[in-house]
Amino acid sequence: MTEMKKGGVPARQELQQEFKWDLESVYANDEGWEKDFAEVKDLAEKIKGYFGRLGESAKTLLDCLKLRDEITVLGTQVIIYANLRRDEDTGNAKHQGMGDRAGSLDVLLQTAMSFIQPELLSLDDGVVSGFLSEEPGLDEYRHYLKNVMRRKPHTLSPREERLLAMVGELDEAPYNIFSMLNNADMRFPEISDESKEKVELSHGRFIKYMQSKDRRVRREAYEAMYTTYGKVKNTLATSLNGKIKGGMFFAKARDFASAREAALFEDNIPVSVYDNVIDTVNSHLEPLHRYVSLKKRVLGLDKISMHDIYAPLVAEAKLEVPFEKGKEMVLAALAPLGEEYVQNASKAFTEGWIDVYENKGKRSGAYSWGSYSTKPFMLLNYDDTLDSASTLAHELGHSMHSYYSRSTLPPSSAEYPIFLAEVASTLNEALLNDYLLKVTTDKQKRLYIINEYLETIRGTVYRQTLFAEFEKKIYARSEAGQSMTNEDFSALWLELNKKYYGPEMEVDDLIGLEWARIPHFYYNFYVYKYVTGFAAATSLAQNVVAGDQEATSRYLQFLKSGGSDYPLNILKTAGVDMTQPQPLITTLEVFSKLLAELEQLL
Repeated sequence: MTEMKKGGVPARQELQQEFKWDLESVYANDEGWEKDFAEVKDLAEKIKGYFGRLGESAKTLLDCLKLRDEITVLGTQVIIYANLRRDEDTGNAKHQGMGDRAGSLDVLLQTAMSFIQPELLSLDDGVVSGFLSEEPGLDEYRHYLKNVMRRKPHTLSPREERLLAMVGELDEAPYNIFSMLNNADMRFPEISDESKEKVELSHGRFIKYMQSKDRRVRREAYEAMYTTYGKVKNTLATSLNGKIKGGMFFAKARDFASAREAALFEDNIPVSVYDNVIDTVNSHLEPLHRYVSLKKRVLGLDKISMHDIYAPLVAEAKLEVPFEKGKEMVLAALAPLGEEYVQNASKAFTEGWIDVYENKGKRSGAYSWGSYSTKPFMLLNYDDTLDSASTLAHELGHSMHSYYSRSTLPPSSAEYPIFLAEVASTLNEALLNDYLLKVTTDKQKRLYIINEYLETIRGTVYRQTLFAEFEKKIYARSEAGQSMTNEDFSALWLELNKKYYGPEMEVDDLIGLEWARIPHFYYNFYVYKYVTGFAAATSLAQNVVAGDQEATSRYLQFLKSGGSDYPLNILKTAGVDMTQPQPLITTLEVFSKLLAELEQLL
C-alpha cells in the first residue's frame, strides 16, 4: 500500500482509491440513490394503511412490523449514503443538497411510523402476549414488543400524549439558548501565546493552551475562559434551571419518582447502577490524588492549581505512525480476540470500509457509520500520529460491533443501544495500549503512552463521574424544593472539585464556573454512560489479554448481540455486571498500576 504523498491538503480527486471508502457498493451512481429515495417514500405511504389496525390480528401486526423493518433498512441506506457523500467533500453542492433531502426524508419516515408504539400501548392488556403465542413469526420481535409494553404504566391518554408532544419542543429551549450563547454570541478575549503573540481564545483552542508547557499561557487561557463565563453566569444558571424544571415536569407527568429515574428508564437501567458509579469512584479517589501530587512534583510547582491539570507530565515522544504501520499495529493488538476476529477486521482495509486521509472540504474528526444493508464505514482524518492509530482502533471497534450484530441478527434487533456503544471501541483502545506497552522499551515513548492512558482514564472515568454526581445533586435539590442560583451551582462545583482532586490541588473560585460551559447537562443524565462503557470495556479487556478463552468467546457473543436484550443483561452475559462495583474497581486498579510505574520512572 502506498502512503499518501506529503504536502498540502489534497483535493478529493487527488487521493488514491485505496484510501477512500467504497460508497459505490451502496449505489453505483446517484441515479440509483434517487430511485430508492422514491421507493422508500412510497413504502412510508404504504405503512399508513396499518394505522388503527394493529389489534386486528397477529398477522396484521407481523405484516406491519416487517414493513417497518423494510422501510428502516432501505431508508437508513438512503440517508447514510447521502450523508457520507456530503461528508467526504462538504463543498460539493449536489451532495449538500442530497444531505438536506435525506434529513427531510428521515423526519418523513419517522412520522409515518410514529403511530406504531402508541397504538400498541393502547391495546387491552393481554392482546400483544396473545399475539406472540399465536404467531411464531412474531418471536423475532419478542424483545421489541416487551420493551414497548413496559412503557404502559408511564403512557398517558392519547390527548395527554399529544399535549406532552407539543410541550416537547419547549423543553429544547434551554439547550438552544445555551448553544446560541455558547457558540454564537460569546466572545473570548485575546491572550499571549508562548511566543508572546496575541491570539484570540476560542472553544477549540482552549485545551491546546491549557496543555501548554508555559504556565503563564495556561493561566491566561484559564482566566480568560472563566471570566467570560462569569459575565453571563446568571443567564446560564437560568437556562440550566429551565432544563431541570422540564425534566421534573416530564417525570411527574409520566409518574416517575424522579427525573433521573425517567431518563434511565429508556435503557431499563435502575438508578442503583448510576449510584454505584458515583459511590465506587468516590471510594477510589486516592489514585487521582496521587496523580495530582505527581504532577505537582514533576512540574516543579510549589502549589498546583486547576489551570495546571492539563499540563503534560511527559514531553511528547516522536512517534510517527504512517497508516500502513498503524494498520499493522492495530491488527497485532487485536490478536488476543482470535484469528476469525482479526480476519474480519482486516476487511476494513481491503473492502473499502475506511475513508483514510483529510482532503479539502472533508468533514473533520472521525466516526463509524453504516446501515444494516451497507458496510460499517469509517471516516478518519489520519495524520500519521499515535493518536490517529488509536482513533483507528476505536472506530474499528464500533465498526466490528456493527459488523457482527448485523451479520447475526435481523434488522429488528441488530442495532445496539447507546449504553453499549462505547464498549467495543474502548476495548480496542485498551488492547492497543496493552500491546504498545508490551512492545515499547524506549523509556520516553513508554512514559508518553502511559501518561496518555492515564489522562484518558482521568478524563473519562473520574471527570465524567464528577459530572454525573453534580447532575444527580442539582436535580435532587430542585426536586426537594430548593432553588438553585448560579451561586449554588458554583458552590457545589467547587465542593466536588476539591473532593475529587484532593488536598494538594488549589481549587479557586474561577473553576466554580466550569459547570456553565458543559453542554452534557442539557442531555438528561447522559454522562454516566461514558463511565460504565469505559469500565465494562476495561474489565473485558483485562480478561481477554490474560488469555481467558471463555471470556473472549463471551465477548465475541456480546458483539453479536446488538439490541436483542436489555443492555445490562447483554453485558452480564458477556461477563460484566455493571450493577456491581467490580468493573469500576478493575478500571481504577489499572489507573493505579500505570500511575505506580510513572511514579517510579519520573
